[in-house]
Amino acid sequence: MTLNQLKPGQRATIRSITGRGAMAQRLMEMGLLEGSAVAITRRAIGGDPIEVEVMGYALSLRADEARQIEIEAVDDE
Repeated sequence: MTLNQLKPGQRATIRSITGRGAMAQRLMEMGLLEGSAVAITRRAIGGDPIEVEVMGYALSLRADEARQIEIEAVDDE
């Protein structure tokens, strides 16, 4: 599953960044690291961009960037 597939309010753990090169490096520099908890806060009309919460701050990502982030959804039960 990738980050762009989460719905607002859902939480997940980042498993890997599938992109390569400068894009992957930029995502990691923004705090999107393996093992980090992430949550979708909201989506723009049309679904792009999305706002995520990671490491205590809000971050906006384009859908194509979010597709490069492999996650594992967390059950909040």
